Amino acid sequence: MQPASTFSKALRPLAIVGAGGLGREVLLLVRQINAQQPTWEVTGFYDDQVPAQPTIHGIPYRGTVADLNSSPQPLHAIIAVGSSRSRQAIASRLTSAHVQFATLVHPGVARADYQHLTIGAGSVICQGCILTCDITLGQHVLLNLGCTIGHDAVLDDFCSLMPHANVGGEAHLETGVYLGTNATVINQVRVGTATIVGAGAVVVRNLPGNCTAVGVPARTVQAQRQP
Repeated sequence: MQPASTFSKALRPLAIVGAGGLGREVLLLVRQINAQQPTWEVTGFYDDQVPAQPTIHGIPYRGTVADLNSSPQPLHAIIAVGSSRSRQAIASRLTSAHVQFATLVHPGVARADYQHLTIGAGSVICQGCILTCDITLGQHVLLNLGCTIGHDAVLDDFCSLMPHANVGGEAHLETGVYLGTNATVINQVRVGTATIVGAGAVVVRNLPGNCTAVGVPARTVQAQRQP
C-alpha cells in the first residue's frame, strides 16, 4: 500500500473504491463537481484487483478494500461498482469508523430542492439525470447518465440504474434492483429485491424479488439464486 498523499485542508479527502470504467467515470464526476465548487480531493483508487497501471488519470492505486478499511486517516469513500450485489458486499466490509461514505451529485442534475428529495449516503447521481419532487433514494444508489425519476418514487438501498433508465411516479424499487440501459418502470409499479431488469425492458406490472425480467412488456425469464 502506498503512503497517503498530502491533501488541501480546504478539500475533503475521497477514496474511490473500484478502479474500472465506472471508477474513472466517478473520477470525472468528482472533477465536474470541483469545477463548480471545490469540494473533494481524490486521494486514490482502491480495488481488490490490481489495475494494469499504477495510476489512473493521474490518481494512484493505493491498495485493496482491506487496505482502505485499515486506514488510520479519516476520509470519505465512494463505491464505484455497477453491480448492486457487489456494491452491497463491499459496503458491508467497510466498517472502519475512519471511513464515511460520500454522496456525489453532478452540479447540472435537474432536481427539486432538498426539502423534497432525500439522498442516502454513498449514492452517485451522474450528469443528465432529472429528478422531480418528493423522491427518496436510499444509501449507495447509483443513477448513471441521463436517468429520470418521477414524483414520489422510492429507490431503496443499492439500486443501480444504468444510462437513460426511467422510473415513473410512485414506483418503488426494493433493495438492490438493477435496471439496464434504457429500461423503464412505469408509475405505481413495485420491483422486488435484487431483481434485474434487462436493457430496454418496460416494466408495466409488479415484479417479484430475485428474478430477471426482459422484454416489452417485461416478463420474468429466470429466478436468481438467493445470496
